[in-house]
Amino acid sequence: MLHPANCTLFSGGAAGTESFFGSQAEHYGIQEVNFSFDGHQVERTRGLRMLTTDELQLKDVSLSYVSKLLRREYTRAPIFRKVLQSICWQITSGHEIFVVGTILEDNTVRGGTGWGAEFAKICNKPLLVFDQTRDGWFRWDNDTWLPEHAPLIRERQFTATGTRFLEANGKKAVEELFARSFSQ
Repeated sequence: MLHPANCTLFSGGAAGTESFFGSQAEHYGIQEVNFSFDGHQVERTRGLRMLTTDELQLKDVSLSYVSKLLRREYTRAPIFRKVLQSICWQITSGHEIFVVGTILEDNTVRGGTGWGAEFAKICNKPLLVFDQTRDGWFRWDNDTWLPEHAPLIRERQFTATGTRFLEANGKKAVEELFARSFSQ
């Protein structure tokens, strides 16, 4: 079992899933790094890491590529590009990725959260998604989602992202994840 003081949560500090993961991390004494940038609204300021323009540019991504990969059109707004870039920082920093959202029929995750999940797949990182609609955890394995009963945080450096619209079952799933992973 991991010792919380040796762990770091990488996230974005945004409302919903990211903020809730952060509050759980703080409760258990886990370090936090919340990637953000000028002009981005965050709820969590603990461990806030403001990315510079040059750092964001290091993780630049083609909006056309993301739109094609996720089979939906994403805005060309500069702020949205920065959000995608900051998500790349989150995913590359963690060794294991946790997402809360909804898995769609095409195996992507709904909304902007979907980029975090897809980038985790591209980076070949262990990826677990709590699907609020199906009320369960799923693990990405060999191009398919497999049900995952009672997952644990297994890596000292882990990432969490997800929907801004965290529901009661999503909160419960995150609370239980931390309790299983860090309670002696």
